[in-house]
Amino acid sequence: MQYRQLGQTDLNVSLIGLGTMTWGEQNSEAEAHAQLDFAVERGITLIDTAEMYPVPPKVETYGLTERYIGSWLKKRGRRDDVIIASKIAGPQRQPHQPQYIRGAGNQFDRSNLEAALHASLERLQTDYLDIYQLHWPDRSTNTFGRMGYPWMENEQSIAIEETLSVLAEFVRAGKVRHIGVSNETPWGVAQFLRAAEKLGLPRIVSIQNPYNLLNRTFEIGLAEFTHREQIGLLAYSPLAFGMLSGKYLDGARPANARLTLYSRFQRYTKPSAEAATRAYVQLARQHGLSPAQMALAYINSRPFVTSNLIGATTLRQLEENIASTTLTLNTEVLAGIEAIHADIANPAP
Repeated sequence: MQYRQLGQTDLNVSLIGLGTMTWGEQNSEAEAHAQLDFAVERGITLIDTAEMYPVPPKVETYGLTERYIGSWLKKRGRRDDVIIASKIAGPQRQPHQPQYIRGAGNQFDRSNLEAALHASLERLQTDYLDIYQLHWPDRSTNTFGRMGYPWMENEQSIAIEETLSVLAEFVRAGKVRHIGVSNETPWGVAQFLRAAEKLGLPRIVSIQNPYNLLNRTFEIGLAEFTHREQIGLLAYSPLAFGMLSGKYLDGARPANARLTLYSRFQRYTKPSAEAATRAYVQLARQHGLSPAQMALAYINSRPFVTSNLIGATTLRQLEENIASTTLTLNTEVLAGIEAIHADIANPAP
């Protein structure tokens, strides 16, 4: 396993991070524990979760993923061997975002931040989080596949300075080591950095945004910004919900696969996304590569990526994904990827 420094911190995190959003929905507690054992044995240190997980979010499964990680930590006693990152859910700004987590007005004010953090610590059975992230902005933004700039006149939101001040108290209290953002924009990152400098508060150390061959929009604005400011990208959906493995081509819907089970996930199934996927899969096979490993190896190779957050429902998938760290893409493959991107750029933002 390779390791990279997270921002300006003293944390070195594994290049492959373990995403957990299927645990409690597609994966049982026993399967979650097996994945954790397998991943840690192979050098993975970063475990990413969220209070909202599993996904798709439901009232009856809320918090199960954190509980599964907590029971593993208690059973194995390996808290010092892993870096735990979790996230507080934001207010409902889009229809797919849940209302049941402290209500639709679940904004990033003191009461919600304190309630969310303490509940996550209890479920995870730990006294502290290594990284605490804001799952999405407390304002309307063009995230989660939304196109255009969704300006909302007189929209109510909590000031970033106020949110950062509360998060700083968590750091001073030892409940959180570092703070990060997720699904954030260049403007949002700039405001967090500005507030930290102005008020003498902790800087954000990470940004968790989608980044894959079907969605390279992070490269436009955010890549240079975060790289120069030493804010590590924790790249999520690196396989575009499994699309880039090629298993959904030609309308295929394998049993128990994510896009087979849940109709809500249509971000990566548009005709242009399928056309791009077909081209990437063909490129990989022309060079004798696993399509999934090629897609992951590309993300691994980017200098602004700190950790590539993979997800898996089986140990076989997990093993294949982790093995992407041993793959170095040659210049011909990289040129092929760029040619496809130029022809069908960002079909699934």
